[in-house]
Amino acid sequence: MIIIKVGATDSTNLHLKRMLAETELEDLTVLVTDAQLKGRGQAGAQWISEPGKNLTFSVLKYFDALEASRGFLISQAVSLALIDAFGRFGIPDLSIKWPNDIMSGHKKICGILIENTIKGNSIVQAVIGIGININQASFSGLPHAASFSQITGTEYDLDSVLDVVLNSLRDGLVRLSDTDEEVPKMYDSNLFLKDREAEFKVDGNLVKGVIRGVTQAGKLILEIDGSQCSFGMKEIVFKL
Repeated sequence: MIIIKVGATDSTNLHLKRMLAETELEDLTVLVTDAQLKGRGQAGAQWISEPGKNLTFSVLKYFDALEASRGFLISQAVSLALIDAFGRFGIPDLSIKWPNDIMSGHKKICGILIENTIKGNSIVQAVIGIGININQASFSGLPHAASFSQITGTEYDLDSVLDVVLNSLRDGLVRLSDTDEEVPKMYDSNLFLKDREAEFKVDGNLVKGVIRGVTQAGKLILEIDGSQCSFGMKEIVFKL
């Protein structure tokens, strides 16, 4: 993996895509920054990270023949790779909050933003943006956010964590194919709140439901009053 480090940028995903437009980049090129000034999360949300305290980076991955209809496999593989890496640092009670946040208990420690390039019916490349809360001591106005150090009481070396995370990501992505059925099963088994009744906001209304899994297209399967329904990212909100 080739790692490129920059002091500050607007967004690592945007920065990496600008580089890609200007020059040919190798598979698994990584762009890391100490300060991300306009970080982005899912659905246009802002990703806020204290400079020098956390990991914010993007990874470029090329694909030979990954069907666009199976694009959520990338998110699933990345999420599982991160859980594997975080477990090596003693982070407890890890799970995946659909579609792609990593939780420790009820606290969010990592967010993922994946942007795919599609040609015909295939995904040819993905820019995978990842933000991991490592040594940040507080998260004003974000009651459900936490960092590695807050959870374990340990200060972490950012480069050491990055090395473990990137190795896990590489291993998870290089063998990914659209015939892989193990990754979706493992993703479902690691879902936050799976098989437990919880509250959700659907069409402006609070409902109680039970998460049963995720469809091949990446929609959340929720059981409500004995019936199963599937929801896209903008159609449902978790109430923590």
